[in-house]
Amino acid sequence: MSDSTAPLGLIAGSRSLPLVFADEARRLGRRVVAVAFEGETDPALASRVDEIVWLRVGQLSKMIGAFTQRGVGECVMLGQIAPGNLFDIRPDFRAVSLLLRLKEKNAHTIFGAIAGELAKDGVRVIEAAPWLQPWIPGPGYGAGPSLTPELSAAVEYGVRIAREVARLDIGQCVVVKEGTTLAVEGFEGTDVCLERGGKLAGKGGGAVAVKIAKLGHDMRFDIPCIGPRTVQTCADHGIRVLAVEAGRTLLLDRPEVEALARERRVSVVAFFPEKPVSVHDSPPS
Repeated sequence: MSDSTAPLGLIAGSRSLPLVFADEARRLGRRVVAVAFEGETDPALASRVDEIVWLRVGQLSKMIGAFTQRGVGECVMLGQIAPGNLFDIRPDFRAVSLLLRLKEKNAHTIFGAIAGELAKDGVRVIEAAPWLQPWIPGPGYGAGPSLTPELSAAVEYGVRIAREVARLDIGQCVVVKEGTTLAVEGFEGTDVCLERGGKLAGKGGGAVAVKIAKLGHDMRFDIPCIGPRTVQTCADHGIRVLAVEAGRTLLLDRPEVEALARERRVSVVAFFPEKPVSVHDSPPS
């Protein structure tokens, strides 16, 4: 957080995270200028920021101009853009030039290249995490039922698999059961991975989901995130544990997550990936 008097830019994708960030940044006294995308960004964001500019995905020049014309020197990227929309876009000339230069076209390379274009015009993309610390659980966090030793062992196995999957830049989430990998997140996203893994676990359920950030993960472009919808998806498909990386995962709507975890009997835990997963005796209040 540098110049607290300058407006702060927000490149806003879908879901609630851009709204959470806007509320916190303004609570801390920052003016927020948001760039929002038709068909992606929640329209409710308009009332939570000082200015909002609506664009189509792919209008890179207009996005950069929206910031430079308003004196924005720093911005954050938050929320999701539907994976298909990264490729099914109507890019302007600057976006076409950017895409043609990329040898690999995935979310991280595209967002990294966008950050490079913004930097050329004096707008630096920074991490949003400093504004979001109240929503980032630390090690030892737990909600819902206590883990049994067997489930703790399954989480440790899932962490090893998830770390390799993330290292290969395939996805951030895996679903495992009894030493078997049931599902690996790919292009379809976390929710579909959870659904697929839960179905493959069989009628008895009992699967464990692990969500992790890869080593060297660029937190400017993607902060792993869970919320009530994630816990509900786990519950609906028989997944007993949702394990996330401590200090690097956003937990949205925490009271609702904890209530759902208790009601639907889903254990939500935060771990350090390089350390064994401990069995928590009882969830925190």
